[in-house]
Amino acid sequence: MSENYSRPLDALNENRGKNVVIDLKNGARFTGKLRAFDIHINLVLDEAEESRNGEIIRKCGTIFLRGDTIVVICPSA
Repeated sequence: MSENYSRPLDALNENRGKNVVIDLKNGARFTGKLRAFDIHINLVLDEAEESRNGEIIRKCGTIFLRGDTIVVICPSA
């Protein structure tokens, strides 16, 4: 993975189709494959799972996350 991003969206584009971990302002955490995003950091995840306190709550399938609710986006190992 390249570490020389010229723009913040380059980091997202580098991880398109890969697993990511998303933390939200309300404390929820979603993991899934990053399918798409836009300039507002709205995201579409495939094969998404929601968890809280390290415990999987539900499997969501394909979901849309609004960018202004996101705190952290992290590539999954």
